[in-house]
Amino acid sequence: GRGRPAEHLRETKPSKNSRKFALVAQAAKMVASKKQKKAMESINSRLALVMKSGKTTLGLKSTLKSLRQGKAKLVIIANNCPPLRKSEIEYYAMLAKTGVHHYTGNNIDLGTACGKYFHVSVLSITDPGDSDIIRSMPTES
Repeated sequence: GRGRPAEHLRETKPSKNSRKFALVAQAAKMVASKKQKKAMESINSRLALVMKSGKTTLGLKSTLKSLRQGKAKLVIIANNCPPLRKSEIEYYAMLAKTGVHHYTGNNIDLGTACGKYFHVSVLSITDPGDSDIIRSMPTES
């Protein structure tokens, strides 16, 4: 060896302030995740109501079609939708003056929220039915 003492490798006891900070950070993260979960639940319940009482189109092709025809009221995109596809949909939505909502879950979660047993990356709502989903979503176009 080099004869150098391994003092610099010795673990130091975390200070009181760093522990306090870690606790505060953890609490803030929990509050944020709870808020996110609550928002996701409200979106899911609204989406379920739309699927039951309204009219939606699932998938890229039919969503772009509904945007071109000007029938789409709101577009929902899963968080793992490819960036190029996402920007294409956002561009169409911007031209059609339609709101876009970025769903916090992936396409599996979005498919489940729609009550389907398959993945859904993109969906457009053409008729909200009894739901207030269009009014409640912040439009990002």
